[in-house]
Amino acid sequence: MPHDATLEAFCAFFNNLDKDCTKSLYDVYTQDVVFTDPLHRIEGIQALEAYFAGMYENVRDCRFDYHDTQQDGDTAFVTWTMHFAHPRLNGGHRISVEGCTRLEFAEDGRVRRHRDYFDAGAMLYEHVPLLGRAVRWLKRRASR
Repeated sequence: MPHDATLEAFCAFFNNLDKDCTKSLYDVYTQDVVFTDPLHRIEGIQALEAYFAGMYENVRDCRFDYHDTQQDGDTAFVTWTMHFAHPRLNGGHRISVEGCTRLEFAEDGRVRRHRDYFDAGAMLYEHVPLLGRAVRWLKRRASR
């Protein structure tokens, strides 16, 4: 069973993840990991490595500010704010998105299930020309 140090190490790992260190995922995740976020469902460590390598290929900067953590047995939750810059989003300027991660750890302390919760519109769609205007208009209309 993991303890707080394992969760802290996981958070530190993500703040150092980039396109050059995706092989380190094998130390953090199990072979049969399932990774889910609002945009993807990825099964298996090799598919996860390919996903992160592709995702970080064009990201100029990415870091997380971690807020609250909660752990009970092999399950943990972490709230965070991700700050990143991508040349094709928001004119290359920094974007900040709040989210939460649910983790399930295997007996050896590696992650076997990783699920991220965040607003995909705030992360991606709102920062794409033309589509961004439509998404922001829909959000304003829905909040009335």
